[in-house]
Amino acid sequence: MSQTLQQALHDRIVIFDGAMGTEIYRRNFFVNISFENLCLARPDVIRAIHTAYLDAGAEVLTTNSYGANRAKLMKFGLAEQTAAINEAAVKLAREVAGDNAMVAASVGPVGELPSYLNPLDILSEQVSVLAKAAPDFLMFETLASLADLDLALKAAASSSDGVPFVLSFALDEKAQTAKGEPFSAILKRIAASPVQPVAIGLNCCSGPGSMLRALETVLPLVDKKFPVIAQPNAGTPRSVDNRMLYMCSPEYFTTYAMRFAQLGVRGIGGCCGTSPEHIADMARSVSPLAKHAHVVEIAPSEPSVPLLDPVPAAEKSSFAAKLASGKWVNAVEIVPPQGYLLDTTIAKAKVCAEAGFDVINIPDGPRASSRVSTIVTAIKIQQEVGIETVLHCCCRDKNVIGIQADLLGCAAMGIHNILFITGDPPKLGDYPFASGVFDLDSIAAVKVQAALNRGVDFGGKSIGKQTAAFCLVGADPNAIDMERELRRIREKIDAGAEAVVTQPVFDTAPLLRFIEAVPELADGSVPVIAGIWPLASLRNAEFMKNEVPGVVVPDSVMARMARPETREDQRLEGIAIAREAVDAIRSAVRGIHVSAPFGNVQTAIAVMKP
Repeated sequence: MSQTLQQALHDRIVIFDGAMGTEIYRRNFFVNISFENLCLARPDVIRAIHTAYLDAGAEVLTTNSYGANRAKLMKFGLAEQTAAINEAAVKLAREVAGDNAMVAASVGPVGELPSYLNPLDILSEQVSVLAKAAPDFLMFETLASLADLDLALKAAASSSDGVPFVLSFALDEKAQTAKGEPFSAILKRIAASPVQPVAIGLNCCSGPGSMLRALETVLPLVDKKFPVIAQPNAGTPRSVDNRMLYMCSPEYFTTYAMRFAQLGVRGIGGCCGTSPEHIADMARSVSPLAKHAHVVEIAPSEPSVPLLDPVPAAEKSSFAAKLASGKWVNAVEIVPPQGYLLDTTIAKAKVCAEAGFDVINIPDGPRASSRVSTIVTAIKIQQEVGIETVLHCCCRDKNVIGIQADLLGCAAMGIHNILFITGDPPKLGDYPFASGVFDLDSIAAVKVQAALNRGVDFGGKSIGKQTAAFCLVGADPNAIDMERELRRIREKIDAGAEAVVTQPVFDTAPLLRFIEAVPELADGSVPVIAGIWPLASLRNAEFMKNEVPGVVVPDSVMARMARPETREDQRLEGIAIAREAVDAIRSAVRGIHVSAPFGNVQTAIAVMKP
């Protein structure tokens, strides 16, 4: 590849390969031989594994040299082959990578050594040979202690020949080493070193879930000093017919990989137990998410006609007028059906209108599901129920031409409240082979609507009369990367956002801090509508906590949901928790957006009317 690792990690989410050792094991080579020596004895096997990962979409191929230091090779009588094995490892990976992938030279810990061997000499020898073989970078893997880190830094300083290097750590879910050393101590040790890694990684651990929890600690501490790479195991291995097998499916692995990306991880691959199938599934799904995270800026063309004055917010819709007057608003979310029959949806909307909700919020393909057209749903509700809707405009499924056409269609049909979202990647839903478009993100989509509200399309041509869309955007007050979230909400407001709808709020303190951090939200000039999700059951709470990106369910809430024994009592507890959240934030927000879990609008009504 012409790019360096640093450039690639800056530009996009980089796909790393998966396990080498377990792939060799799958090919019936057992642990009584040196896997690294297969670079010499069976280069066809190693070449085939690299090829499988390249075909799966990996942009980094990791050499089969993890245990190729003199001390470990001595156990197989191969100490004198140390240089040849490491050189062959880099050569094989480079032959397969060509110009299509980078080569990472794997360096594992030296492990326990006899007293007559110096661990720094052992590690430096391997590092020196690998560096001279010209990989794109060195990867010190599975560093399990500060002592391992010190050795790696010393070897890099003395023997790496200027080749860039990555430090990758095996940490538990608390982001500690096996000796209980915290990640903050690791960072201090790195900061004091005369040589610096180009990235920091986590690899191994017990599985994706454990690594996710570790990353939630690691990423804020790193604070953009280094890009972070995540390579978890495929879960915990189990013994099946005397073979240790990893039971984590590619789909499960991919779900977590996308959550890593959403947290801000810049490189994603796999460790023990992951296969080309895991990497292929992950690569196909993370790629559109990477595009989502780095949408190419599409600037509106300079208008060739005079811009019209936008319609004042208070005149755009009844909902907008109520917000503009400072009154409290109640919105309820009703998900369109997966079929085409809208009778039940219309009936639910009528019940909510009669209960006093101001507007029906209609999500567009939540969690990448396929449902009846949201525009058709909104039109039918407005015509048959007489209540306004808030229509989601999702950037996932259409290019800029299709999105603009829908926005013009909304104006033609009297749909004036639009919530702009980037959207979940297709892999999160039932159609994993669908392509994510992501021509725009939510910020760029607001710019398109802002242009239409001035009477011109995105190409700068007149549309005859300005549209009157009230622009809402989303926000995540629980974002791990709060700096990024605050920057994006600033960009959304500058683009033309007129109100903010938050992710579901369970812990109110982060929401209040988020509002205070943005002047327009704090002074009410851009009103905030808080998302409220009344938990339907303990199982629903577990799903929200573990599987829904952007949602944080505190342990205290989980404990409360676990107390009631029956599902109905759990539902009532969820309503009580939601009511308490509303009371806690009432003075800071302008309204609430209540979800109806599993379509139960009575639950939403119970929150709105305690």
